[in-house]
Amino acid sequence: MILTVDHVTKYAYDVPMGAAVQSLRLFPSRFEGQREIEWLVTIENGIRGGSFRDGAGDKVEGWSVRPPVDEVVVTVRGKIETFDTSGVLRGHRELVHPMAYLRETSATWVDDGLAKLAEEVTQGLSEPLQKAHRLSAAIGEAIAYTPDVTDAHTTAAEALAQGQGVCQDHAHALIAAARSIDLPARYVSGYLLASEDGAPHEAAHAWAEIWVQGIGWIGFDAANSCCPDERYIRLGSGLDAREAAPIRGVAQGGGEERLDVTVALGQVQQ
Repeated sequence: MILTVDHVTKYAYDVPMGAAVQSLRLFPSRFEGQREIEWLVTIENGIRGGSFRDGAGDKVEGWSVRPPVDEVVVTVRGKIETFDTSGVLRGHRELVHPMAYLRETSATWVDDGLAKLAEEVTQGLSEPLQKAHRLSAAIGEAIAYTPDVTDAHTTAAEALAQGQGVCQDHAHALIAAARSIDLPARYVSGYLLASEDGAPHEAAHAWAEIWVQGIGWIGFDAANSCCPDERYIRLGSGLDAREAAPIRGVAQGGGEERLDVTVALGQVQQ
């Protein structure tokens, strides 16, 4: 499948800021499930800095914007060919040991509710792959997809307790539950073609990856009860949403910031 991406993120300030610096993880991962055809990342009036691949294999690029800064506009436009690997992250090069992803964060700390759910739904299972599938299904059932009831600071435990959330909450809860039974897990950011007709639509998405010995990293999208397939574009990963954020930055000054994001994903007829 060939997918097109049009992603614009705009930060606007009520008073000019002294300077702005951005760290971008907006580049497609290199693995057997996708092939880059075209990809361009720009910041309006920005200066491109250095780039590198971190230990998780993700490309990170720095940008700066000269003052005065009224707004910062980050644009991503690209075309990717994708392939269904049944969620398995084959051919992806990274240096971080999987056991490093057993570490909790403030967003993925495990409370009694998460620990109990993980223990109950995996009881009697011996295979890690079976446990991972069972956990993903259980989180999808326990947290109903409901926009605007959580925010960027909602934890996995809080989302499970209220039984509602969005893809970020599903991913955090699945990661926390997996780690509670010693399965390394991490957060993945990317895009998803969700419309049946292939028309462009809001498409920023997140899911989890769980490490299964003998297979490797496998993606699980609890929000959609599936493993990532050719409809998904993978960008980067981290211990949680904050660490895997596609855009992180700072602006110097005391102005108020307003954020506007539009993401459209389309399918090219083949």
